[in-house]
Amino acid sequence: MPDIRDELSGALSHEDPVRRAQIQMQKPVAKRFYKAVGVADAEGGGHAVLLDGRPVRTPAKRPLAVPTLKLANLLAAEWDAQVDIIDPSAMPLTRIVNTAIDGVAVDQRAVFDDILRFAGTDLLCYRADNPTGLVERQNDIWNPVVDWAAHSLGARFILAEGVIHQEQPKEAISAYAEGLRAFATPLGLACLHTITTLTGSALLALAFGMGRLSADEAWKAAHVDEDWQIEHWGTDEEAFQRRENRWQEMQAATAVLDALR
Repeated sequence: MPDIRDELSGALSHEDPVRRAQIQMQKPVAKRFYKAVGVADAEGGGHAVLLDGRPVRTPAKRPLAVPTLKLANLLAAEWDAQVDIIDPSAMPLTRIVNTAIDGVAVDQRAVFDDILRFAGTDLLCYRADNPTGLVERQNDIWNPVVDWAAHSLGARFILAEGVIHQEQPKEAISAYAEGLRAFATPLGLACLHTITTLTGSALLALAFGMGRLSADEAWKAAHVDEDWQIEHWGTDEEAFQRRENRWQEMQAATAVLDALR
């Protein structure tokens, strides 16, 4: 009988969360080979997901174990929801946790620094100069988050019009980094990195992580420009589906982060 860990290894381990999701949806699926899904205490601490009493392992053969029972139960429910086949595209929480265990844990600093790079070119710092309605909407939705970063983190970012690069003060990036340290675990960074890449904003990711924004609010803020265009010019089915797929990834990342609290 083929080992599910081998069948899913390529599908669950790409380093880029968005690209990984695209690859996973193209991978062949495997037949469900287990009957019972459960959760048990893991060796070394935490909680492991079990298939017919055997611990699930990641593509890199590490135990699929997480710190909280709530998250373990969410993962178990995802595995139990697979019926005749095991479809990685329907397992976004497992994808994120595998990425954290097999990827982020190996080089946390690289992921931490990548989030900081996003902060240096954050979506919320680049504003339209027209039309007036879009400018006002950006101000209404983005300014409270920028102000929160300044007052709560001490991270004072400079705003710019247009797309010409604006160098951010080192003090702002350092202050942001101090806030990010609260999430400097493999799972915490995997979630915030996923949210950052999906929204284009490290500020939105940290605002969600710290409870300043809900997942819906962060997603809405990330799509101010896109929603403006849709309202005036419409959209198409392909673009709509791409956004829905990304929203599923966003929900998975926020669910994992919530389950760690």
